[in-house]
Amino acid sequence: MSDPVPAITEAEATGEIAEIYADIRRVLGVEVVNLIWRHLAIHPGALPWAWGTLRPLYADGTITAEAAALHGDLDLPDLPPMPVEVLAAAGLTDADLAAIANVLAAYDRTNAMALVALSALLRGLSDAAGGAGGTSHGAALPAAGADRAAGGAIPLPKLLTLDEMAPATARLVRALNGLGTRREDAILASMYRHLAHWPPYLALAWTILAPLDGDGRLDGAIADAVAKAGTRAAGIADRLPQHGTAPDAALAATIRTAIEPFVGDVIAKMVVICAILRNATRR
Repeated sequence: MSDPVPAITEAEATGEIAEIYADIRRVLGVEVVNLIWRHLAIHPGALPWAWGTLRPLYADGTITAEAAALHGDLDLPDLPPMPVEVLAAAGLTDADLAAIANVLAAYDRTNAMALVALSALLRGLSDAAGGAGGTSHGAALPAAGADRAAGGAIPLPKLLTLDEMAPATARLVRALNGLGTRREDAILASMYRHLAHWPPYLALAWTILAPLDGDGRLDGAIADAVAKAGTRAAGIADRLPQHGTAPDAALAATIRTAIEPFVGDVIAKMVVICAILRNATRR
């Protein structure tokens, strides 16, 4: 399996799912569809309803603005940046660092938006499930040209599976994924799979993050991000557009179950971790 949870990969996607994936890439300005959307795609009706509901707030800049405000309000540990000599001693070239910066920038862009947007969706789902029965198939995807959420598309390397990594790198990826979570079944963050092209950088990331995890500063920063994202989500939940037919109770429950491990754990922790790593390696 190429994904750590059941999902329809981008290579496997066809028909409506492939069209939505292409739209997500265009609206968010990235080359990879985040795992939460790929996971929702396995549940009939879930991805069309979720993306169709959230897309207008992505496209008109609402989610981008809220995510930027969240970024500016994060309470991050005060750490010095890594000197260029340290990065060079790890064997990381300028080309390596540029590619790593792209990975961090892509996840920095999408994770903060997803945390706010999906938190708002969770708040709105209870009302949606209480509406008329039936399953929405989402709104028709608008033509290109009017979207404000995306910047330029950020190029990314291949998303590696654990089996494609050297065993020691795969173990390091799993170890990093355990930082900032207390869940035994924590979803494997895709960012580490992208960064696995550069094992020395992962090793440096461990030296930055492990002490923060050990003394509680990482947990505190994540809890702060979750609370602040929840406040911002509450402010936009009542602006979620209503389209088509609301999901029935079963689909609403399925969507909530699919989203919660991302909002409650992996996306929240990676918003903080990605920001810490960007600050530490910014040149």
